[in-house]
Amino acid sequence: MTLADTPRVPAKQVSAVNRIYLDNNATTPVLPEVLDAMRPFWNDAFGNPSSLHREGQRARQALEAAREAVAAILDADPENIVFTSGGTEANNLAVLGWAGHTARPGVTSALEHPSVLGCFDALERRGFEVTRVSPDRTGLVRAEEFRDAIARGARYAALMLVNNETGVIQPVREVAAYARASGIPVHSDAVQAVGRIPVSFRRLAVSSLSLSAHKFHGPKGIGALLVQNPAMLEQVLGGGHQEKGVRPGTPAVALAVGMAQALQLAARNLELEGRRVAQFRDQLEQTLRQRIPGLKVNGARDHRVPNTLSVTLPGTDAQALLVALDLAGVACATGSACASGAMEPSHVLLAMGLSRVEARSSLRLSLSRLTTAEEIELAGELIARCVQQPRAHPVASA
Repeated sequence: MTLADTPRVPAKQVSAVNRIYLDNNATTPVLPEVLDAMRPFWNDAFGNPSSLHREGQRARQALEAAREAVAAILDADPENIVFTSGGTEANNLAVLGWAGHTARPGVTSALEHPSVLGCFDALERRGFEVTRVSPDRTGLVRAEEFRDAIARGARYAALMLVNNETGVIQPVREVAAYARASGIPVHSDAVQAVGRIPVSFRRLAVSSLSLSAHKFHGPKGIGALLVQNPAMLEQVLGGGHQEKGVRPGTPAVALAVGMAQALQLAARNLELEGRRVAQFRDQLEQTLRQRIPGLKVNGARDHRVPNTLSVTLPGTDAQALLVALDLAGVACATGSACASGAMEPSHVLLAMGLSRVEARSSLRLSLSRLTTAEEIELAGELIARCVQQPRAHPVASA
């Protein structure tokens, strides 16, 4: 069944109980099966997994089963899995851990998530030399440019697998192959990739990789850092032996179980679901192109994850548009949720060569496997209608 075969939806506003959610790169709703999997570990099996008594060992068994499930889906060994509180903590543990305590040069891209760029900013303040490789106009970091930057003396590197704003897939495998031959550890932020496209830790051959459960219908507050050799990471946090000493503290067993369940559900029919979601995204893009003159898509169309669409709407104030869309019943974003409080335009779009005006006129629409054809059809109409409202064009109406 194609979108063309689905019944048309009347042009009306969405009710408060039937809103259209297109901000899935920020977070996703938890699936009922995930909640069911977690429920026993809040009450019945509440033990500390480090305890030796029966309650503790029951929790330990669940934690290790979750570790094995995550490892199996991501083509890793269970000993590679370190549970964290989410992608931000995992990125910090990796970047700061690979950098170490002696000022050494590092390389990253100008596209990275704030949790990665923030680490490199902190390292710079400590006297570390940092090279930031810019992408081309399509949002793609060229592997040869990144390799050249590594060759100029870098001792560690970080390159995200999928950009959180444009959805563009980066050449991590090629960069990691070069770095590995040079003995340079490479970390990859795969938060926007895991659960949306096939990810193999073994084939990517990076030194470390991060993920976060709430991006694929799991709970907030849990993620993981996959590390080839955890003993090689310099310790960032102190306080205990848990999670191989990389992330000390009592593990959140219920959340780890929920993440494993969510990842297992995401892995089922992953490529088929990806094609379906991509079809919806492309239909939304086509509708917006037809209805909004001058619209531009941000990001390489042939190198995107299926669920993400970033568009520039010339002459539009994206912040005002977000308010209008929210009132109309559509939830979306201008960029990263972790930078949504900032007044500055998207650093990702600026790095791609967009002007500040263009960056402030851009919208990010991100779908999930729960998005329906009816929602996409109505969303396209509502977005086009809101763009045409005078309050979305403060400059033109001044």
